[in-house]
Amino acid sequence: MIYLDHAAATPVCEAALTAMKPYLREKFFNPSAAYLPAKEVSREYEEAKGVIAHAIGARAGDLVMTAGATEANNLAFTVLGSNDKVLVLTTEHDSVRQLALGGGSDGEFGDADRQNRTRFLHEFIEVDEMGRVRLDDLQAKMDDSVKLVSVALVNNELGTIQPLAEVAEIIRKVRYDRMRRGVKQPIYLHTDASQAINLMNVNVARLGVDLLTMNAAKVYGPKGVGALYAGHEVHLAPISVGGGQERGLRAGTENVPGVIGFAAAMNEAKEHLNGNRKKYAKWKMILLNNLRDYELINKGKTLDNFLVVSFPGLDAERLIYLLEEREVYVATGAACAASKGERSHVLTAIHLSAREIAGSLRITLGETNNETQILAAAEIINEVVMAERQRVKASYLEGKNG
Repeated sequence: MIYLDHAAATPVCEAALTAMKPYLREKFFNPSAAYLPAKEVSREYEEAKGVIAHAIGARAGDLVMTAGATEANNLAFTVLGSNDKVLVLTTEHDSVRQLALGGGSDGEFGDADRQNRTRFLHEFIEVDEMGRVRLDDLQAKMDDSVKLVSVALVNNELGTIQPLAEVAEIIRKVRYDRMRRGVKQPIYLHTDASQAINLMNVNVARLGVDLLTMNAAKVYGPKGVGALYAGHEVHLAPISVGGGQERGLRAGTENVPGVIGFAAAMNEAKEHLNGNRKKYAKWKMILLNNLRDYELINKGKTLDNFLVVSFPGLDAERLIYLLEEREVYVATGAACAASKGERSHVLTAIHLSAREIAGSLRITLGETNNETQILAAAEIINEVVMAERQRVKASYLEGKNG
């Protein structure tokens, strides 16, 4: 098997698995219990939160642990009240886009559910042909009703790295201008850094963010574990009540093994950050130099392990099926969108043609790979693409002659 979809999921690293095991059997206590073994587990849980927080230049008390990035994004959006406005990058993950649209795609929520949801305004920020935020468009849409701006640090389909510090500087100037004019509406910057924390030095102060989403499953930690960093000046609303855990914002017994594993995975990622970036950059160049008959889609500043290529005139869904038969696993884009058979809103936003979108594959490298696999993958992809082009051509000629 050659797995080339690490942006969708990563296996749990050995360090995380080893760290988690004692908390599944021996140290199974509820951290909220009053006796000493439970208190010890509570202390170790907080220490693990501290490790995760330290990795982004924060403190344990700044984090709210969640069941993943989607829940963290939902929690971040609770800063919004009725008639507040949120500005969202048009290429954001669906967990952010659907929040901005007011909750779910058509039919996903019933009428009663919609009525219970906070109603706020939204606008989408445009991107350029490389998927980078258009700062001029952001500035043009920054009116006094805007309370939240959400821009992912790294796009989950292109690997594009956003100039978040420049976005933060625009927001800083807006804050100053509002204060000068006596406008009391606060404004916050949120980023989903799920794809970034494995291969970037992420620091909340340097980025200038007020809210930051993380996901253990993207950093070789366990699935179903995430976190939201929230600065002390940010006022969030609980998404579940009943126990007072996580600053009163997310009630329920803490996922101790998951958070312990998340912390171990973060430690591993930070320790090997530079080496992994060099390794993936090398493998990416090997793929680019050995693949044939493709168009490079994700240009500009991207993560070292992301490669998006298009084979115009071919159907990427069929290519994925044919590659799977050869035990090579790639993606057409975000796993959640691909599973619905939808055209990528990200590739549409960067103005690709329908043929380019239809033939696009996302290849994301990771720790299950080695250089031999990368070379083999390039050869297999070339063979599958060539055979598919011949089939399409033969089918076209048959139809024309018929």
